[in-house]
This record gives sequence, structure tokens and C-alpha cells, in this order.
Amino acid sequence: MHEILIEEKILAKNGEIASENRSFFKERKIFAVNIVSSPGAGKTAIIEKTVPLIKDKVNLAVIEGDLATDLDARRLLKFGIPVKQITTGKACHLDAHNISHILPWVLEQKGVSLLIIENVGNMVCPAEYDLGESIRVVVMSVAEGDDKPLKYPAIFSSSDALLLNKIDLLGHTDFDIDKAKENALKINPYLKILETSCRTGEGINEWCAFLEGEMTGAEVKA
Repeated sequence: MHEILIEEKILAKNGEIASENRSFFKERKIFAVNIVSSPGAGKTAIIEKTVPLIKDKVNLAVIEGDLATDLDARRLLKFGIPVKQITTGKACHLDAHNISHILPWVLEQKGVSLLIIENVGNMVCPAEYDLGESIRVVVMSVAEGDDKPLKYPAIFSSSDALLLNKIDLLGHTDFDIDKAKENALKINPYLKILETSCRTGEGINEWCAFLEGEMTGAEVKA
């Protein structure tokens, strides 16, 4: 009982800070994307493919969340964009408090309109923690089970888009992509589903077009 109450208080506090973060982003017209997945699904590779296609169109910055090391952050620095590392230690997710501490750095980058946040690789904890993002994108690779949406429903129900990644490996796995889509839409019928391969580049243009469309839609709503 005590554990449940403590968790409720933690999530309530996180919600308050997330709301403040969201107001910060909205006031400054910053579109924040929270990218979540299990480890190894290809979040960093997707960002690597995305940045060259959009960096001349929008001012962007990236926040990298990892349990340890700055290896992924260093992969992105080669593109000449601002990248900030958050090392969580034992924490298996980013939370709104983590992001709130980075907001002064975001302001220092002058005119950022797109903030990409790569969350810690985990399909469970990040689902519970709103960061104040504009949209949440879940990445699932074809090297995983097509029943994953049924096993981890919270992350899929709380996301706006699903990237089915590494589709170049489909011929080498038993992954049923139609079943995966069906399972995901059972959990969240509003989920936008895109197929991507960072190795071949398939679907990356479509993903970038979706992202730019979401940014434009957010500007219209504002």
C-alpha cells in the first residue's frame, strides 16, 4: 500500500513538472519529440538518418538519455548539431525533472524549434513518465516479437507514432509485420505506423515528412 502511494506521489510530481516543461516548449514554439524503445531497436540510428534530412529546414537539438556512457551522443555530434547527454545511472528512464534541468541549455542554443529526446532503452518505465513532449514515438525492430504491443501495451497506448524499424531484416526473421501492426492498433487505433530501415534508407523520407507535418500542425494549433 505504501509503495503504491509513493509511486502515485512520484508520478503526480512528475506530471506537474511535465506540464511546466510543456508550457516552456509551447511558449517558445519548440516541438519536442520523445523517442522510446527497447535497447537496440535503432533509436540513435533513426536520429542519425533524420538529422541530415531536416537540419537545413529546422533548428534542432538532441538530448541523449543513457544509463551510462556518452557513445550515442558522440555519434550525433558529427552532424554539427547541439547534443546534450543525460546519464541516468541506475534509472531506467528519463523523467520530467531531468528535462527541466536541461531547459537552460536548450535556450542557449538560440532558436531551437525541434528538440529530439532519445529516452533510455526500456519498454516499461518510460511509458509512465511524461516529459512534457509534443509527441511520443515508439520504435520497434523486426528483430523483436510481433506480439510486443500486447506484452507492453502502456508504451504503445501512450505513443503517437510507431516506427517498425530494421525492415531490411524481415527475410531473416519470423516477424509478421502485418500481425505487429494489427497488435499495435488493437492497443492504440490512432497510432501512426511507419516502416523504416536505417541500413537501406527505406521509409526515412516518409518519417521525416510525418515529423515535419506534425510540427506544422502544432504551429497551426498554436
